Amino acid sequence: MLYSDKVMEHFTNPHNVGELPDANGVGEVGNAKCGDIMKMYLKIEGGTITDVKFKTFGCGAAIATSSIATDMIKGKSIEDALKLTNKAVVEALDGLPPAKIHCSVLAEQAVKAALADYYNRQGIDPTPIVGDIGECEACHV
Repeated sequence: MLYSDKVMEHFTNPHNVGELPDANGVGEVGNAKCGDIMKMYLKIEGGTITDVKFKTFGCGAAIATSSIATDMIKGKSIEDALKLTNKAVVEALDGLPPAKIHCSVLAEQAVKAALADYYNRQGIDPTPIVGDIGECEACHV
């Protein structure tokens, strides 16, 4: 299985790793059965994601997609972060092998789960805004 240089860079030197103790949006997706679990922490101020961190238990592709996804939303508005797609994550990494596309789906879902948590904490129903996060289709769980 061949990975792009960008995937290898984000796997070996992931950006934004860790936890945010003052996060006001936290989302966790994945399943121990499939082996990939992503937890995303957002600090949102004035509608902008001022800081983001992640913790991922999974393969190199899962770590790389988490890393690039955090780079793609940091400093962005909530509206821009909601537009993040797994396709954009894959493109930003110069591609992923077909068997690893589900990692990009998890990265998108982790961001949206954290945004949904943020809306819940604000007393806003996130479903019309964030949509249904669902389960990882590749895991079939």
